[in-house]
Amino acid sequence: MKKLFILLARPLFDSVRDLAPIIAVIAFFQLVILRQPIPDLGGLLVGTALVVLGLALFIHGLKMGLFPIGETMAHDFARKGSVFWLMAFAFALGFGTTVAEPALIAVADEAAVVAAKGGMIVDSDEAMRSYADGLRLTVALSVGLAIVIGVLRIIKGWPVQNLIVVGYVGVVIMTFFAPPEIIGIAYDSGGVTTSTITVPLVTALGVGLASSIQGRNPLTDGFGLIAFASLTPMIFVMGYGMIL
Repeated sequence: MKKLFILLARPLFDSVRDLAPIIAVIAFFQLVILRQPIPDLGGLLVGTALVVLGLALFIHGLKMGLFPIGETMAHDFARKGSVFWLMAFAFALGFGTTVAEPALIAVADEAAVVAAKGGMIVDSDEAMRSYADGLRLTVALSVGLAIVIGVLRIIKGWPVQNLIVVGYVGVVIMTFFAPPEIIGIAYDSGGVTTSTITVPLVTALGVGLASSIQGRNPLTDGFGLIAFASLTPMIFVMGYGMIL
């Protein structure tokens, strides 16, 4: 128990430090600007304590488990020398982490409800579930492809900015042809892919791979995969909306 407390002491302190500005802003506007008492102060304090503990455990878990396993597997695939299996792993990692992303699940479910109310799809549980699942799979496929492109960039040493510029030109072009109802969802889909599950594993993969390849700098070549993971869902989801 003492050892666990020592391990979590630093993450707990960091969590409190990171959340302090948010708490200060809420307290200032509630008490000074709105001049209203904080509702359910006891529940708020308990909830804040749980958030601090959860965030500390999450960060410690990333450092202990997800980051090391991502970097280790990247090293192992680089030593194996098989580009095919490396690409297969990159796609599977991008697809698997994204389809399980809680933020994406929430956005897809909400988008399905709004689409049904707006008349884009039939207002039934089956239609909404099908729409949400299709949206999730579309985003997951796009992220899988994005990670493959990012890994290929690391292997070949291509400048990340060139690919990003080309990608966003594609986003702008697709925006002119996509249905207006899907554009906002597409843009938000690019953001929800960079959340709690996807980011740690994908970042560890990029850094580990760049560290394993001679002539690659982990700082300049290892990062950038998340940028691709944010970019491709916009294009794919707008395409999904055009097909529907």
